[in-house]
Amino acid sequence: MSIKRIEPGKRMSGAVVHGNTVYLAGQVGEGTSVTEQSKSALAEVDRLLALAGSDKSKILQTIIYLSDMSTFGEMNAVWEGWIDPANPPARATSEAALATPDYKVEFIVTAAI
Repeated sequence: MSIKRIEPGKRMSGAVVHGNTVYLAGQVGEGTSVTEQSKSALAEVDRLLALAGSDKSKILQTIIYLSDMSTFGEMNAVWEGWIDPANPPARATSEAALATPDYKVEFIVTAAI
C-alpha cells in the first residue's frame, strides 16, 4: 500500500494518506477564544481533507484536546455547527496542556477517502 504525505515539513506532515485512510496532524487555530480557534482549526481540517480527497462526512474519529474543560460547551457549539449531522464520527474530548499557552483547542482527525 502506498503512503502519500501532504504538506510534509521538517517535523511532521499536515496529513498522511495510507490506503483509503487519511490521518491529520493535530490542528490548532488562530484567535484568542475557543470559539475562534475551533472555527479556524476546523477550516484547516476541511482544507486538508479536501487535499486528501475526503471531507467531513467521511471522518471516522476525532480526538479533541482542550486546555480547559470549562470551555467544553463553547467548543461543542462550534463543532455541532460544523460537523455533518448525518455522519457524526466517533469522538473523545480531554483536557491537556497544549504546545503553547496560547492554544486552547486541538483537533486530531482520522477519515476515510
